[in-house]
Amino acid sequence: MKQTPKVLILRTAGTNCDYETGYAFEKAGAKVDIVHINALLANKKLLGEYQILAIPGGFTYGDDVSAGKILANQIKYHLEEDIRAFILEKKLILGICNGFQVLMKAGLLPSITHSDQGATLTFNDSHKFEDRWVYLEVCSSTSPFIHNGHASRMYLPVAHGEGKFVTKDEGVLNRIIANRQIVFKYVNAQGEEAGYPWNPNGSVENIAGICDTTGQILGMMPHPERYVEPTQHPCWTRSNRLRDWGDGLSIFKNAVNYAKSTFS
Repeated sequence: MKQTPKVLILRTAGTNCDYETGYAFEKAGAKVDIVHINALLANKKLLGEYQILAIPGGFTYGDDVSAGKILANQIKYHLEEDIRAFILEKKLILGICNGFQVLMKAGLLPSITHSDQGATLTFNDSHKFEDRWVYLEVCSSTSPFIHNGHASRMYLPVAHGEGKFVTKDEGVLNRIIANRQIVFKYVNAQGEEAGYPWNPNGSVENIAGICDTTGQILGMMPHPERYVEPTQHPCWTRSNRLRDWGDGLSIFKNAVNYAKSTFS
């Protein structure tokens, strides 16, 4: 596109990863605006000015009802038509950690076309907040956030208390698998599916991130914005094999490159 792709980062009370997410998108070559939910509700046409919508991590409204539920309801009951129009225009939506919880509970994942929620993110099997680095296997390139040349494995941090991915029933899970909507799975250092602590929350099928059937909506529990610089790696002072960028940066670059090619 002639102009730099624009990203709207949606924030509200309790959001705390908005600036990090903005930094990652800017490093990937986008122009970023951080917009409060109240400003967007007051001017819904604002969303149309952007090619990417990102809902970052945090604890929106203190997660008092359940993680992400209040913001999810604001989106579901006040912005659903606008979000559907956004997707029909081939634009992208990214939800990270609390943002993933929001997308799930707003009914945008696993499928924007289904009226019921279908799946959720619930309390970790460990019954505690998990703050650790995890290995991820990239399972599908269905989403524009994942390019065909994307590395097959990533190393990213998680930080959540409600990250266990579960589906309403086997039918929903089978649809997700059949549609190649599983984008990331938790694995061990050898790339094998494994239990705790490699799977930090007990997610079914070790699912760490999914997309919708179009691939345009991606939700993931790990934080790619927290590893875009080599010095964010926990072993950066002890390793001589670090690259010039962190594993998470590719997700943001792929999104920006998609916007450039799609809206030129």
